[in-house]
Parts: sequence; structure tokens; C-alpha cells
Amino acid sequence: MKRAWIFILIAGFIITSLGMVIAADKDKVFYVCNCKDDCHCNSISKEPGKCTCGTELMGTHVLAIEKDVAKFCRCGAECTCELSKTDPAKCGCGKPVKVVSLKGKYVCACGGDCQCNTISDKPGKCGCGKEMKQI
Repeated sequence: MKRAWIFILIAGFIITSLGMVIAADKDKVFYVCNCKDDCHCNSISKEPGKCTCGTELMGTHVLAIEKDVAKFCRCGAECTCELSKTDPAKCGCGKPVKVVSLKGKYVCACGGDCQCNTISDKPGKCGCGKEMKQI
């Protein structure tokens, strides 16, 4: 009986830990260039700083990855809104999305239903464990 309780506690700990890792991956902050939409520097970083055109990077989160572009929410890193259901050019909060080309970057190859939204400048595995593919 004692072994069963130990097993249940360990299994519960592992399941809880895995759930926290997956949830944290969905809340990833990416820093993208805060320049005007006619600027095409396409800077993406995991850290704050300046983009290639000299403008400050802003903290964002990924709303969607479609083919070779990513759509980011301009509301800030703390925002949790989604892509607007009525206007694909806006966030749920009403602000226009920032569209960034992903050419030369790696994204998760888990398919359209997957929501891990992992972007990298190097090959590897994404948050859901699938291999990343180069765009």
C-alpha cells in the first residue's frame, strides 16, 4: 500500500511538472522590431535590444504562424489576447498585428492544429517535442 502511494505521488508530480513546462512554452515572449509596417527588417530576438534598423525591439507574443510569416500581438509581452476572429489583421484587443517574415528561421513542424508557436534561428526540437523545420 505504501508503494502505491509513493507511485501516485511521483506520477502526480511528473504530470504537474509537464503541464507547467507546456503552459510556459505557450507564453513565450519574443522581441520584434517596433518600426512602421513599411519597414522590413524582420528582427526577432529572445532578448530586448535594438533591431537591424536601429529601432527598439518590443516584447510580444505569437498570435499565429502562417506559411513563412508570424503574426505578433503589439499589446506588449504581458498581453494574452488572440488573433481577432473578425479581422485577421488585428489582435483581439483591437491593435494591428505585427507581421514578420520567418524566411531563414526555424519553426515547429507539428502542423496547423499545434499551438506551441516555437521560432528559432537554429534547428532543434520545439516545445511539443517535434523537430523544427527551416522556412
